[in-house]
Amino acid sequence: MLSRIQFRNLFFASAGLLLLSACGGNLGTDSTFPEERSGQVYQEGFDDNRDTVFGEGGLFGSDKSLEEGQGGGGGIGVNSYLWRASLDTLSFMPLSSADPFGGVIITDWYIPPESPGERFKVTVYILDRRLRADGLRVSAFKQNRDSTNNWVPVQLTPKTVTNLENAILRRARELRIVREGD
Repeated sequence: MLSRIQFRNLFFASAGLLLLSACGGNLGTDSTFPEERSGQVYQEGFDDNRDTVFGEGGLFGSDKSLEEGQGGGGGIGVNSYLWRASLDTLSFMPLSSADPFGGVIITDWYIPPESPGERFKVTVYILDRRLRADGLRVSAFKQNRDSTNNWVPVQLTPKTVTNLENAILRRARELRIVREGD
């Protein structure tokens, strides 16, 4: 039987995967990522030690970063609810970089096990110390493998990015409600 935390992580991983796989035609965003690690491709066997970053005693200890209030708390430079919600929502993807003072989270390429011919990368920018919808910006990138085994950029629909932002904001609101209920 799954624990509550495992169920939550599975739920958000599934939701995130659905959001990322709901991409389509050539509408909107620029699909080229400015830089790529030379030849590194992360497949389904990526580092599964996420508990050290997202679980108790992880990157910022326990939930004490949330206890400092809405404005950032825990010594981070951005809203702690948006920060934690972003990490929770993207927990199924391997992290490349996480800067809690600048408010930037960058994932490495993630290849869904059910579709090995495509991969995704996400960058989250937390722009404010307050929990506001305009305090968050997400950039997402998708690439498909062509017949010569090269990765080719594919544009995501703006709705995909909006859905990912909404999932992060929804999780941030949940974290805030839980905190205020204590």
